[in-house]
Amino acid sequence: MSDETTPAADAAEQTPAAPVTPVLRVVRGDLSPEELAALVAVVAARNAAAANAAAGAKPAPRSEWGHPVRAHRTPHRVGPDAWRRSAWA
Repeated sequence: MSDETTPAADAAEQTPAAPVTPVLRVVRGDLSPEELAALVAVVAARNAAAANAAAGAKPAPRSEWGHPVRAHRTPHRVGPDAWRRSAWA
């Protein structure tokens, strides 16, 4: 690869960046980095949930594979060859 830069890359480096406004601002108190990370996670989750609700997104279908009903057995039937029918059906 060459060390030459393209004119577009030079122009991008020379243009000043637009000022960034903070999304969250701590008004009172002194937050630790962990507390600030927890706050950002909660706000991001609430915004994502609101965006999904506004978009009318349906939740993913629930898998029936792990449903508790599957843990119950059918009753044993009495009669000839009942031992064969006693297995998981």
